[in-house]
Amino acid sequence: MTLTLLDWRRRVAALYADVRAAEDPEAGWDLWRAGRDALVGGHPDSPLGTGARAAFTGLPVAPYDPALRFVVPVDTDVEPERREVPTAADGVVVLDRIGRVTLGDVGRLDVWWVGGYGGGLFLPLRDGSAGTTTYGGGRYLLDTVKGADLGGHDGRLVVDLNLAYHPSCTYDPRWTCPLAPAGNRVGTVVAAGEQLPPGGWY
Repeated sequence: MTLTLLDWRRRVAALYADVRAAEDPEAGWDLWRAGRDALVGGHPDSPLGTGARAAFTGLPVAPYDPALRFVVPVDTDVEPERREVPTAADGVVVLDRIGRVTLGDVGRLDVWWVGGYGGGLFLPLRDGSAGTTTYGGGRYLLDTVKGADLGGHDGRLVVDLNLAYHPSCTYDPRWTCPLAPAGNRVGTVVAAGEQLPPGGWY
């Protein structure tokens, strides 16, 4: 753990605060794109490997689609489930299923709570694009432990598929990440959010 990682966390939290404060969701998405490019391309704690960082020109992102932004209730009438995910850097990450959201034609996704000090909400997605235009293990929609929080109120969450982003393990094999369990996998292709460059990142 380093002070540069602290700076990364602060910048991510500030970026998502700016996204939540934007009056227009697409304007918030523009802020998010610029912020992600700055962090991944230039921050000391970027997940990119050295070679990829030197060649970085920006993250491929699909065009904004307003139909893929949802404000949805969390259905908490689900069977409890616990998963313990081993990672290289963070030890075992404990995930407890706390609910489920339904995102229009995309389908239903499980909502998880990350155990440990403080905890946080975690919403991964592995859609029909995984392994082709997006990372095979899926992407993240929300990870509030690390500041990726689009807001919500009265038991509802803002879930914007346009802000789907790749986990660190997409960029360099030295990382391990919690990936989408069965309840977070859908067959629908979600042509939104971060994409893979031709040939991937490594």
